[in-house]
Amino acid sequence: MENSLNVNEMKALVSLLGDTDMEVVALVEQKIISLGDPIIPVLEQEWEQSFDPISQKRIEEIIHNFQFENLKKRLISWKNSENQELLEGLWLIATYQYPDLEFTKIKDLVQQIYYETWLEFKPEAVPLDQIKILNSVIFNKLKFSPNTKNFHSIGNSMVNIVLESKKGNPISLCCLYMLVAQRMKLPIYGVNLPNLFILTYKQGRHQFYINVFNKGLVFSKQDIDNYLKNLKLKPNEIFYQPCSNLDIVRRVLRNLIVSFEKSGQEEKEQEIRLLLEVISDETDPYASI
Repeated sequence: MENSLNVNEMKALVSLLGDTDMEVVALVEQKIISLGDPIIPVLEQEWEQSFDPISQKRIEEIIHNFQFENLKKRLISWKNSENQELLEGLWLIATYQYPDLEFTKIKDLVQQIYYETWLEFKPEAVPLDQIKILNSVIFNKLKFSPNTKNFHSIGNSMVNIVLESKKGNPISLCCLYMLVAQRMKLPIYGVNLPNLFILTYKQGRHQFYINVFNKGLVFSKQDIDNYLKNLKLKPNEIFYQPCSNLDIVRRVLRNLIVSFEKSGQEEKEQEIRLLLEVISDETDPYASI
């Protein structure tokens, strides 16, 4: 059988997924997978028209496998890209749960937050006052807040859910804050602390830190020293300095692994581990954080 089939032949092939002979089903699944993405619309249509829950389940699994393999390829491509745009990386992670999520929707929502901030922003203000403006808009006007009631919620790692619910964990709230701040041309970056993701304002020798999970609380290097001392950890340069967008996306994936683990979704936990694996390497200094 050739690798290209017309639509009717594809439909006939998909109909065999309801066969009771598992050897037939296995051969059919192999053939469907070999046809690649062009068969996905046929699978979706057949799922909608099917009244057989077994066939529907098998179709769902095949579609998910296609989507998962595509996501792995897109994450690798993102990792190898020159810019490693943070919002794109967060969107890719969200498509694991929401495969139809469009990047433009996420981008427009972040742009709206930027616009609301821009209306009140004062470029001439000193850095601490600029942070106060960001805090006022994001936490008071727009009502973003930490998700303390459901800290390990899967939605905390999904940028679309964070934007819609206006609740998130430390890293997701930091990401949104940083995306807006950088659009305001502020030198604000992510910092990978153990157990807590924070931001830093760093320009030349001028540097301070921002705890977005605590509604933008500003603190100093000495506070990080005390934090590490309480955790019985030795100071390390990576706990004080900006990390890369790749580091951030890796940490979001690690958080998601914990969320799926705590919710008892072992298959999804393992799949996220695979996604983390394809964008990790031996030089990752944050692997144990």
